[in-house]
Amino acid sequence: MIKVYGIKNCDSVKKALSFFKKHDLAYELFDFKTQKLPCEKIDYWVSKVGIKPLFNTRSTTYRNLKLKELNLDAQQQQEWLCTENLLIKRPVVEYNDDVLVGFNEEQYQRSFL
Repeated sequence: MIKVYGIKNCDSVKKALSFFKKHDLAYELFDFKTQKLPCEKIDYWVSKVGIKPLFNTRSTTYRNLKLKELNLDAQQQQEWLCTENLLIKRPVVEYNDDVLVGFNEEQYQRSFL
C-alpha cells in the first residue's frame, strides 16, 4: 500500500492524492496536523533520501521559527524535523521500500504506473 505523509490542505499533497485517485491506486494518508510522526520514521527517510530533500526551507514554519539565522547543520535539521513535523517537505510517499519527496507527476508515473 502507498503511504502518503503530509497535511490535507497542502497543494502538493492534494496533487499527489488526486494522482492516486485518478489512477485508482490505494493509499493511506498520515496527517502531520493530527498525528505526531515518530523520529525513527524521519531517521529512515534521511537514510533513504538524505536531509536536503526533506527539510523545507520555504515553509512558513521555517520562517516563523527564524531557522535561517541559526545556520543549522544536517544533524540539527534532522532534530528540528523530529520536533516540528511541518518542516518536512510534502508529500513524503513510501511505496515498495522506496521514498519519494514532493510531487512530480513524471516521477509518480514512473514509480506507480
